[in-house]
Amino acid sequence: AAATALALGGGLLLAAWRWLRGAARAGAGASMRGKTVIITGANSGLGRAAAAELLRMRARVIMGCRDRARAERAAREIRAELGERAEAEGGGELVVRELDLASLRSVRAFCHRVLQEEPRLDVLINNAGIFQCPYMKTEDGFEMQFGVNHLGHFLLTNLLLGLLKNSAPSRIVVVSSKLYKYGEINFEDLNSEISYNKSFCYSRSKLANILFARELARRLEGTGVTVNSLHPGIVRTNLGRYVNIPLLAKPLFNLVSWAFFKTPLEGAQTSIYLASSPDVEGVSGKHFGDCKEEELLPKAMDDLVARKLWDISEVMVGLLK
Repeated sequence: AAATALALGGGLLLAAWRWLRGAARAGAGASMRGKTVIITGANSGLGRAAAAELLRMRARVIMGCRDRARAERAAREIRAELGERAEAEGGGELVVRELDLASLRSVRAFCHRVLQEEPRLDVLINNAGIFQCPYMKTEDGFEMQFGVNHLGHFLLTNLLLGLLKNSAPSRIVVVSSKLYKYGEINFEDLNSEISYNKSFCYSRSKLANILFARELARRLEGTGVTVNSLHPGIVRTNLGRYVNIPLLAKPLFNLVSWAFFKTPLEGAQTSIYLASSPDVEGVSGKHFGDCKEEELLPKAMDDLVARKLWDISEVMVGLLK
C-alpha cells in the first residue's frame, strides 16, 4: 500500500511538473501567409510538429519525406487536427513530396521538382535525421548517419540556394543536437571505413551540421538569406528506434521520458521560432536553444575545419569533380 501511494504521489508530482513546464508556442500570433516552407522529415516527431504549426500560421508547407505513405497519413492527421478550413480558408497548404536523404538521386529529383513547380522558397528547415543506427551505408556508399544527417542536407541546400536567394529575405534552419559536443571531424575516416561507433558518428554528423551552417552563413553574407542552427533538447520522438532498452527497464524509461523529455511540439519551438519570428530577421550564423542564442564550443566555430569540410562535401556529393 505504501509503495502504491508513493508511486501515485510521484506520478501526480510529475504530472504537475509537466503542466507547469508547458511552453508557449513560438509562433503564437505570427503569420506565414504567402510564404513557402520546406521541412525534411516532416511525417513524424519534430518535423511533423513544425509542419502543423507553420500550417496553422498559414504557410505553404512542403513535407519532404522518405516514406510517402506515412507522409500522406501524417498530412491527413494534421488537416484533421487543424480542420480542413486551415487550408481552404486561411491560405495555408500542406504538400507531400518524396525525399530520401540517403539517396543523392532522390535529393536531386526532389530539388528538380521544387525548382520546376515553386516560384519561391522562403524557409528551408533541415530537420530529418537518423540516430545511432548500426553500421549501414547510403545508396551512394556513405556511412548512413553522416550521409543522411550531413551530406544529404548539404546537397539539398546547395541545389535550392538559387531559389532561396531569389526569394530573399529567406531563411535556412539547421537542426543539430547538443550531442555535437562529443563529435570530432576526422578527415581521415569520414566514411567510418576504419572504425565505427554509432554514438560518436551521430555526434560527428551533428557537429558537421553546425560547421555547415556556419560556413554557409559566411558564404551567404549580403544575399538576404540567413542560416542558423539549433538544438531541440531531449525530445520524445522515434529518432531513438535503434537504441536498445532492456525489457525490464522500459516502464521506468517510459515514465522518465514522459515526465522529463520534451514533447515534439515543445522540441519544435526553436525551429518554428527561427523560421517565423521577426526577432531573428537578418540574424545569421548563430546557434540557438529554447529560442535563445547559445554559445558553442570552439570546435564548432573552427572556420578552417568548416571550410575544409565544405570543400570535401562538395566532392562527395558530386557538386565538384
